[in-house]
Amino acid sequence: MWHEVINMPKFIIHGGKKLKGEISVNSSKNAAVAVLIGSLINQGQTTLKNVPQIEEIYRLLEVIESIGVKIQKKGRDIIINPPKKLRMEDIDKVAAKKTRAIILTIGAVAGRLKRFSIPQAGGCRMGSRTVKPHLFALENFGIKIKTKKDEYLIEREKLNPSEFVLYETGDTVTENALMMAAQIPKKSVIKMASANYQVQDLCFFLEKLGVKIKGIGTTTIEIIGKENIKKNIEYEISEDPIEAMFFLATSIVTNSSIKIKRAPIEFLELELLKLKKMGFQYEISKKYKSKNKRTDLVDIFTRPSKGKLVALEDKIHALPFPGLNQDNLPFFVPIATQARGRTLIHDWAWEKRAIYFSELNRLGADITLMDPHRVIIEGPTKLRAGEIICPPALRPSAIILVAMIGAEGKSVLRDVYSIHRGYEKLEKRLQKIGVDIHLVDDDGSDK
Repeated sequence: MWHEVINMPKFIIHGGKKLKGEISVNSSKNAAVAVLIGSLINQGQTTLKNVPQIEEIYRLLEVIESIGVKIQKKGRDIIINPPKKLRMEDIDKVAAKKTRAIILTIGAVAGRLKRFSIPQAGGCRMGSRTVKPHLFALENFGIKIKTKKDEYLIEREKLNPSEFVLYETGDTVTENALMMAAQIPKKSVIKMASANYQVQDLCFFLEKLGVKIKGIGTTTIEIIGKENIKKNIEYEISEDPIEAMFFLATSIVTNSSIKIKRAPIEFLELELLKLKKMGFQYEISKKYKSKNKRTDLVDIFTRPSKGKLVALEDKIHALPFPGLNQDNLPFFVPIATQARGRTLIHDWAWEKRAIYFSELNRLGADITLMDPHRVIIEGPTKLRAGEIICPPALRPSAIILVAMIGAEGKSVLRDVYSIHRGYEKLEKRLQKIGVDIHLVDDDGSDK
């Protein structure tokens, strides 16, 4: 049994303090999830390096072990040895239902099994999110998916290469199609594909397995796969742009000067440009490579910008890469509370996620919910301490924490499992740059 937070601990934050020092960006949750499931394609030994130690990964490890895969953990490295046959009938349904990423096992496993089922996905609860784009993509390869009450039944005969347009430009649907195409030894072409960071990481991993891929980082990806992939490989997960954005937002709301190390700049350039136009001051170092030798990194030096921040005249909204990242969009909410003027944030892609943004009103923000996708933020406002229960969603929980770090006084953030799903030992790392934060049980004892 991998570690899991059972008793729903809470964060105690004494906010409003100036921060200093440096903090490094950890490896990407979303990339690690894709590559970890992608390892099921390989019948050889896969060693994944620099894997984030977070609840989402622990749930997936439980799922993978339950179907017969042998897992060995060495520090931040995970060694994966598959069985001759995956036992999908033994899948850990409890763990599987806790992560929406379980949908990716369809593309990974369908190359090895002709018939199997998986539980319906869980993860963040932010309204209805259709899986039809996955079904429409995978049917191009000859896969039939039937939706049952609480599971998906997957069947196929011969797998066929295909050229097709995705019904929706999404990260996970692109990954699902990539994993399926990687197991077919003829050319497939995926159009309107996501070019986002986790998709690129998965492509780099698949190339290590001998899969030929053209168009990485574009919206048209050509894949020539391999049948019966069996290769001993190592792959290092690259850094997380969403975590870098968390630290940027924290620096801004505390009006602090810190050094954010190992930030994947390609996936932060538009966010930084918008922040610059808002009046945020920063400097960046020269580029250097991640340990995967593919991803460009920089160090970001933030500067105090209090009193200089102004709201953007245009709405802030996300778009597929190279647009502003869907998961970075929420961090503009606490930032906008410190900017002079009115900010409109349009979270069009996630049904009802914007509803959680108004939780910051309990910390002194002036946010008006226009509809399930749009909020208007009036600023600047002085953030104040409060007590809030984490929403059942990662990024909305994270922006509440950012606001509490900026709010003077003692705040309590309860039921922080949502945050531990995506951020590794966050409280300990924040303490090193001066955040007064402690993780405690409900009875008040330190974790």
